Amino acid sequence: MSLGEATAILRFGVIHVLLIASPLLLSALLVGLIIAILQATTSIQEQTLTFVPKVFTIMLILAFLGGWMFTTMGQFTTELFLRIPDMAR
Repeated sequence: MSLGEATAILRFGVIHVLLIASPLLLSALLVGLIIAILQATTSIQEQTLTFVPKVFTIMLILAFLGGWMFTTMGQFTTELFLRIPDMAR
């Protein structure tokens, strides 16, 4: 296996991680931003107020996109396992 192939595999893995994690991270970021704006306008300074809505949002996103996430990771893992014989050469 050459350095270029290893770099391509690593790049492909990083892209998959970003693709799978981005819906969860962006939804949590959006909920946190909305709650921060509400806290700023109402002068409520409770730090734990954002925790429950963020967890609920992440659970909801996982319920809707979990199948797609696991399918994508399964395909990536299968592709890596299929490349193992070529890596040994």
